[in-house]
Amino acid sequence: MTDPRLVTAMSRPDFYPHRPASVELIQTHISYVFIAGDLVYKVKKAVDFGFLDFTTLAKRRENCLKEVSLNRRLAPEAYLGVEEISEGANGALVLGAGRKVVEYAVKMIKLPEDRMLVNLLSEKKIGPEQMGAIARKVSDFHSHAGTGADIDRFGSLETIKKNHDENFEQTRSFIGRTIAREQYDFIRAYIYKFLRSKKDLLDKRVAGRHIRDCHGDLHAEHVCLADSIIIYDCIEFNDRFRYSDTAADVAFLAMDLDFRGYPEFSREFVDAYLKHSGDSDVRKLLPLYQCYYAYVRGKVIGFRLNDPDIGAAEKKSARLTARRYFDLAAKYAAIPEKPVLIITTGLMGSGKSVLARNLGAVLNARVIRTDVLRKEILDIRPEERRLEKFGEGIYSEEMSARTYGKAFEKAQSILAGGRSVIIDASFKRNDARLRAADVARETGSGFFAFQCECTSATVHERLDRRIKNSRDASDGRWELFEQQKRDYEKVSGLPGGRHILIDTCGTQSQSLYQALSGMLLLNS
Repeated sequence: MTDPRLVTAMSRPDFYPHRPASVELIQTHISYVFIAGDLVYKVKKAVDFGFLDFTTLAKRRENCLKEVSLNRRLAPEAYLGVEEISEGANGALVLGAGRKVVEYAVKMIKLPEDRMLVNLLSEKKIGPEQMGAIARKVSDFHSHAGTGADIDRFGSLETIKKNHDENFEQTRSFIGRTIAREQYDFIRAYIYKFLRSKKDLLDKRVAGRHIRDCHGDLHAEHVCLADSIIIYDCIEFNDRFRYSDTAADVAFLAMDLDFRGYPEFSREFVDAYLKHSGDSDVRKLLPLYQCYYAYVRGKVIGFRLNDPDIGAAEKKSARLTARRYFDLAAKYAAIPEKPVLIITTGLMGSGKSVLARNLGAVLNARVIRTDVLRKEILDIRPEERRLEKFGEGIYSEEMSARTYGKAFEKAQSILAGGRSVIIDASFKRNDARLRAADVARETGSGFFAFQCECTSATVHERLDRRIKNSRDASDGRWELFEQQKRDYEKVSGLPGGRHILIDTCGTQSQSLYQALSGMLLLNS
């Protein structure tokens, strides 16, 4: 166990020979970090998470020495060495030699806060030039990083699968706490399908010596743009996490920039890395490794829920942050290999718009809602009620045909630009569904038709609630439901397997992942 006196002792300014004005303690799931003026001391917690083991003093010393050695590759100016923490003659803990060593600490220079990448991003003090410089540094590092037969084996399909198996096993107890069951199952299915279908690409990476002694924890908090670019705090505790495809390092920082809300910088970093490295296959591997690292971050932050040293408020924050990481992992898992056209079909109140909205957010797809488009064509405000009789007025067959035609026109343009599209509509006529399938084929896009279904009681409740919402564009209401049901044509003639029934009576998350799982099953 970590000496119980250590945190108290190292939190006092007079513990340190340079006598800092104050000491700030920051805890991670594996470390105590003491910021003492212009110096930082990092002590490893006596924990065992399976993928790391710091449970003995000898192991903590070994990992401290390894941390300094490895991090001097990218941050030689920041890592000063390893310090002993000892019991002095009077029994008190001291920094340095004493009668008995009780702990070890990595000693570092405190890096300038105002030059940390995370702060430069939030203050809008960074641009493409700096992202390009970071990419060049990472590319150069990768080109000189260790490789060889002993490292190559960590790029094997078996090792990659083992890493993911470990993730899923270690997060099983967090289902319902930080990750939903349907999300867990979907990500797991995606990973194993990717590994099966991309085995040749993964083998090619090994043969091409792209498996290197990398950084392993390359995110924005570990990058400092001072007089030089300093990238620190690599993985030292498990070679399996550091010996990886160079694409994994790239994916980690790209993922982190996405998570922080800077997708444009993520793209710039990736593009610059590809330019400097000439490694075009990295882009094919990004979804796998971005999903992996988002999942790892969700897992690791979730571990804080079981840490007795962390308070309730911090645990609540950790739970929410972990969920955001798992949401991001699922988004990467959902990325189709080419743009897709998705249509919803079903009766009013069956959950089509909610499913379309949620799918749009995950797939970064443009949602075309015909309830809105119909009124736009007629220069009517979306929230303006038009309580027409069934099939009359703005809901006549003629106006519906015009609306669908405009929706297909918009969809073709967006798909041609490389972005997925969701048309949120009832698609009660089979010829409209077949026309949508033709649009997908003509633009070389994937195609899915999600038919939303739920109980009449649920529909009744939803329609009553919707009609009271003055800002909803839909004019659907219960008194029209039976008429629409009789008028709705059975779905037929669509491409094999692309028509998928979605039960929307459950949670929004369940409906969403039912749809995404259907896409995953059919996507090549």
